[in-house]
Amino acid sequence: MLRTLEIRDMLIIDRLELEFQPGLNVLTGETGAGKSILLDSLGFVLGWRGRAELVRAGADKGEVTAQFDLPAGHAAWAVLDEAGFEHDGEMILRRTNYPDGRKQAYINDRRASGELLRVLSETLVELHGQHDDRGILNPKAHRDMLDSFAGLDLGKLGTRWQALTAARRELKRAEKAMDEIRAEEEFLRHAVAELDVLDPQPGQEAELDVKRRQMQAGERIRDDIAKALQALGMNGAEGLVNDATRWLDGVADQAEGQLDDALSALERTVNELSDAQQVVETVLERLHFDPMELEQIEEQLFALRGLARKHDVLADDLAEFAEGLRIRLAALDGGEVELADLRRAVASASEAYQEEADRVTKARQAAAAKLDKAMGAELAPLKMERAVFRTDVTPETAGPEGQDDVSFTVATNPGAPSGPLNKIASGGELSRFLLALKVCLSGTTEGVTMIFDEIDRGVGGATADAVGRRLKALADGAQVLVVTHSPQVAALGGHHWRVEKQVRDEQTFSTVIPLDPAARIDEIARMVSGDTVTDAAKDAARSLLKV
Repeated sequence: MLRTLEIRDMLIIDRLELEFQPGLNVLTGETGAGKSILLDSLGFVLGWRGRAELVRAGADKGEVTAQFDLPAGHAAWAVLDEAGFEHDGEMILRRTNYPDGRKQAYINDRRASGELLRVLSETLVELHGQHDDRGILNPKAHRDMLDSFAGLDLGKLGTRWQALTAARRELKRAEKAMDEIRAEEEFLRHAVAELDVLDPQPGQEAELDVKRRQMQAGERIRDDIAKALQALGMNGAEGLVNDATRWLDGVADQAEGQLDDALSALERTVNELSDAQQVVETVLERLHFDPMELEQIEEQLFALRGLARKHDVLADDLAEFAEGLRIRLAALDGGEVELADLRRAVASASEAYQEEADRVTKARQAAAAKLDKAMGAELAPLKMERAVFRTDVTPETAGPEGQDDVSFTVATNPGAPSGPLNKIASGGELSRFLLALKVCLSGTTEGVTMIFDEIDRGVGGATADAVGRRLKALADGAQVLVVTHSPQVAALGGHHWRVEKQVRDEQTFSTVIPLDPAARIDEIARMVSGDTVTDAAKDAARSLLKV
């Protein structure tokens, strides 16, 4: 709840400190005394958009500080945690306004943005009045209000929506991938067929190039090698050495050992010639090839390099490239199976979501009927027994919070057309509609300070008393601040302040005075009779206060 509100140099307030209490807090005073300034100041520290110029004339700056007492687990702590603010169970908001329009905000003495204050304020304060566009009169909030009234937990629905969204996203991705593959199907099939015929392998280009160069070189040197082999053979060097050996061996005995060394050398020569001949024969055999084979190798090498250029990859990478194309083809060939599976997954997720969404719709419809009945019971004591309040639950585009749009409509008289609250009801009627609705919804908001700005406007007598009693009931176990001109409402307050103007040194100031029991009698008597407070008015005040 709101514990204290300190205001410095705002409009016609110079220094003001208020300590609010649990229960029903009422603020009264003559028109123009400054009650609206209090709300403007509170709205300012909460980050609400309001008047542009709030600094008191002649002051260097205006400042408002609000202290809240909040229980553990209050929604405001989660907002601070998400924003990265540390806290120890204390909530102090401070905001400063300068004459040039600059504003500075602080949460527990740490700089904060006005937007964070606004988000935080939604967990701290509710403002209800004829010009309230933040709460009950905001159609965007009606569904949340009905869900809170119904005690609906939308966690399961949100989870199923996420599952459906994910399934749809995966199907869309697969369909897009399939469309892309289909667009290049002809290319893929042609390219894979072409690569399968060639069957490229890593290192194949180098191997073919070596073979080709060897064959091309063999053509040039084979004839000379063949001639050398012939020169080394029996018709050449080997034959001549054998002849020389035979001739020398025939006369060796007659030479008395002088030819032995020569014969040994010739023997070694024969062996060396044999070795040389074998090597030359081996080389010559290797150089033997089919001219058609050379042509085939050249064609294969040309095709290999041509495909490498065509696909802009290295020849050694063609095998890996071909495998990638085969995988894409396999995805195409098996894609329909995957798409069928994904479509079944979407259908299953859609069915699960629809089942939960239908359950939520039925719960909302049941809650709407219950709320309408409760509103009928609340409107009767407020002298609006002929008015009709209806909660419309209509179809809407499905989403994480369901498939329903919720709006509160009213008809002030039987047979009259119904419409939005703020379009159909008059000022006094609107106030009572808002109060009745808030009473019905009071159990849905915990730990929030509720502020009613002249919600009793346009009513009096027994109706005003009924308004006051409902405000008092609403304040039971909570905190309600009421700005009122109704003595019946003021008399039911647990705590009472009077807002009044004072003139000091030819300057007008607004101040707020807490009232003791005697002062309350005088104030309520003023509200009953006007400027002249009579004894009869005081008796009426005592009667209202039951003192």
